[in-house]
Amino acid sequence: MQAFDVGNVKFGDGGLSFILGPCVVESAQHALYMAQEIKDICAHVGVGFVYKSSFDKANRSSIDSFRGDGMEFGLSILAQVKEEIGVPVITDIHEPYQADRVAEVADMLQIPAFLCRQTDLLIAAAKTGKAVNVKKGQFLSPWDAKNIVDKLQAAGCEKVLLTERGASFGYNNLVVDLRSFPVMRSFGVPVVFDVTHSLQLPGGLGKATGGQSEYIEDFARAGVACGVDAVFMEVHDNPAKAPSDGPNQLPLSRLEKLLTKLKAIHELVNDGK
Repeated sequence: MQAFDVGNVKFGDGGLSFILGPCVVESAQHALYMAQEIKDICAHVGVGFVYKSSFDKANRSSIDSFRGDGMEFGLSILAQVKEEIGVPVITDIHEPYQADRVAEVADMLQIPAFLCRQTDLLIAAAKTGKAVNVKKGQFLSPWDAKNIVDKLQAAGCEKVLLTERGASFGYNNLVVDLRSFPVMRSFGVPVVFDVTHSLQLPGGLGKATGGQSEYIEDFARAGVACGVDAVFMEVHDNPAKAPSDGPNQLPLSRLEKLLTKLKAIHELVNDGK
């Protein structure tokens, strides 16, 4: 199993790490508040995390949906989070030209699920030398994700993460096939479970995506019990007011209790290994 550090967080060493943060960069004040709160909770529980927030949500349901205030705005705030809070950060890229600029700030680049097969985008991300986390597309089987790993490694990427975020199941629904975790781990790279996006109801509200955040704890426990290397969850202090993905984000008030349980499950599952 490939193992590597992203800032002060290790992936693939038999431990359990986290990728946490609000869906989209809203403001400097909000980002700094969320990063500090999550950092304090993770320190208290004793787990490592990378702060996640997107500068652009290019795949929104409606032309009227909030996407973010642009790359330079978002990157400037993520740079503040790194400097002032002292945590590594991850954000999405959507086009190859964004890779080098984003890599100046982000410790890890993320490839959105619907772009996971875009070869030029994967190569551009790989060539930055940064860790790359790829969300497995809702349209891909877990065994097809081996091609993603091959593309990145052929382009020189030595720090690859694969993320499970559910597969399309009819209309406006996703389902998680738990076989994905051992199958994708067999490729020799750490595997992440994106719990909150797996609970989306894509387009389920007509011009917006719905979600079922009441099942976050259940899904997270199941994933950790299956042996994932990291858990991804979008977290917000007030999901009802979040401009993007509110229905499936974890309320900040539920984070510490959940992380404590996930750490305990991970230790139980790995006891004696």
